[in-house]
Amino acid sequence: MARTEQVAVVTGASQGIGRGVAEALLADGHRVALVARRCEPLEALAATHPDQALPIAADVSDPQAVDRIYAQVASQWGRVDVLFNNAGAFMASSETADVSYDDWRRVLGVNVDGAFLMARGAFRMMRGQDPAGGRIINNGSISAHAPRVNSVAYTTSKHAITGLTKSITLDGRAHDIACSQIDIGNAETPMTEPMKAGIPQPDGSVMREPVIDVAHVADAVRYIIDLPLEANVQFMTVMATKMPYLGRG
Repeated sequence: MARTEQVAVVTGASQGIGRGVAEALLADGHRVALVARRCEPLEALAATHPDQALPIAADVSDPQAVDRIYAQVASQWGRVDVLFNNAGAFMASSETADVSYDDWRRVLGVNVDGAFLMARGAFRMMRGQDPAGGRIINNGSISAHAPRVNSVAYTTSKHAITGLTKSITLDGRAHDIACSQIDIGNAETPMTEPMKAGIPQPDGSVMREPVIDVAHVADAVRYIIDLPLEANVQFMTVMATKMPYLGRG
């Protein structure tokens, strides 16, 4: 169990990594705002912990929608201690020359604009609340370090997350706001299903890739948020041991 109950906001909470992390935080007794585009899965999850969960259907790339998220959290609980900045968008594997501008903007809109807007909103609340401070955890990716082939939009967005993490870390020092980045490799979600059948590698081959249980990512988030604010995990990589990463390409 966590040492203290906290108020957390989890984006992308309707499925995959976000849902796994939200379930773990609720099980630990935290109060959790569940954020995603689709309302039904959020309400189903919230029904399992009705006194702790606040489902909010919202598009994190919409500034006004993000303002409404934090207004609801402030009204419900009066503060925010943790943001797990997890919502993400993907696109079909495509060479750089074949990526449409619309697909580029869709991926960057969620992965970069949305991550910034959610972090900005959390920072504002954390800076102004009493006691001040909190923790922002950005979902990075192995692709923040080594790209897959035909993934220019996603890879660019995840490199941007590293810059966002570093900037928030620096700006947050004066306000007891810590910022971390968890780089996740092949956590088992609907997105990673194709890895079991085989996906293209830089040498032209197709290889089945191992995956890990989302629970390991949730445990990493638990560890970070249980730290006192004077300690931080700046960067953490959680990945399948045998996935291609070091030496990729």
